[in-house]
Amino acid sequence: MKVELKTWAGLGLATALAGAGLAGCAGEGGEGGEGGEAAQTAPAGEMGEGGEGEGGESGEGEGGESGEGEGGEGGESGSGIGALPVPQRLAFMSGHVAAGIALYRAGEAEAAAPHLMHPVSEGYEAERAGLDRLGFEPDTFRSVSTALEQGKPAGEVEPQLEAAEDNLAAMREAAGGDPAEVIRFLMEVTSEEYAAALSNGKVSDAAEYQDAWGFVTVARALADDLEGEAAGKVAATLDRMLGLWPEGAPIPPAYPAPAGQVSALASRVLLDLPQ
Repeated sequence: MKVELKTWAGLGLATALAGAGLAGCAGEGGEGGEGGEAAQTAPAGEMGEGGEGEGGESGEGEGGESGEGEGGEGGESGSGIGALPVPQRLAFMSGHVAAGIALYRAGEAEAAAPHLMHPVSEGYEAERAGLDRLGFEPDTFRSVSTALEQGKPAGEVEPQLEAAEDNLAAMREAAGGDPAEVIRFLMEVTSEEYAAALSNGKVSDAAEYQDAWGFVTVARALADDLEGEAAGKVAATLDRMLGLWPEGAPIPPAYPAPAGQVSALASRVLLDLPQ
């Protein structure tokens, strides 16, 4: 995943992210959105051969031949993710897990595995910093990861999957924060993720496509915590957004929705959120 400082500045998070970039969600390597719709500024940490960005042969970012990507000790352990406020950081991790669990239940264990590494891999310690005080139960997520490694079907570990979902929901409640701010954060990330997932009208990076679905799923859950008439408007728009992905799980289709549709609905959510 590529998250840019220009975006965070618009969210009032420029100070928290000054000098830091977020790189490397689950194995994401797609750079362009549909027809070149990608992020509007150069992604932080995206460098060439031997660098620390994406695709370098010996880089520490995603996809490097010798690099430590998802599931390794490198991954998303940079200072950027750790600099985010806890509610946003938890929502970020929850989006990955939501995508992973949905894919696992849909029989896509291989696709699910990278997303489900976020709560357990050493590479994501910065992402999990401070979650223990919210009641984080790492053993629950380790049991899911172990089941994946052992090739068990999701039906055999449904209690563990539900326990993982319950733990994330309980932590979100304990974390507090303004749900509107967290949804705003998720919409910005969703737009960037989805644009990066598409190239020439096709899904070129399945992990980014799945991440975006996970973030919208978490945003939809948070919409129920909004107050006033904004709650219904935001929830309805998020339901429309989720309808742009295949029902049940974000398995990339032959003809995905254009990135412009996702970004337009994300903008609608931003306009309807309480200011």
